[in-house]
Amino acid sequence: MLRADHQRVRDLFQAYKASTDPHAKRDIAEEAFMELETHAQLEKQIFYPTVNEETEEGPALVKDALEDHQTVTQLIHALRDTRDVQAFDATFTALVRHVEHHVEEEEAAMLPLAEVELAGELDQLTEEMQELKQEMRAS
Repeated sequence: MLRADHQRVRDLFQAYKASTDPHAKRDIAEEAFMELETHAQLEKQIFYPTVNEETEEGPALVKDALEDHQTVTQLIHALRDTRDVQAFDATFTALVRHVEHHVEEEEAAMLPLAEVELAGELDQLTEEMQELKQEMRAS
């Protein structure tokens, strides 16, 4: 599920890059922000605590991931306050680079770790994250 979220954000980043209409780009960016914010909450509330508590490598990986999330949150806030098209594009490019780096790290280290060490819990974690995602989207 987390990998599917990552791909959805990558697809939005590609759509942003391919667009030449500033209004369309802003709409695509806002959709990406909502996806990133939802995804971050799923990880912070459900996935990261489990990885942190139940794996040896978890605490260091989670600490790094939460720092990445903080940077992404700051960039999103800055983008929402930016009206200048060129400044928005430059900051959005920084957001893309940061998110891509975070996703690469997560998919290379944390997700494989979880697949091995939390194998018996993955279905339950996925179910909890899907429920939370539905609640967040409904509100």
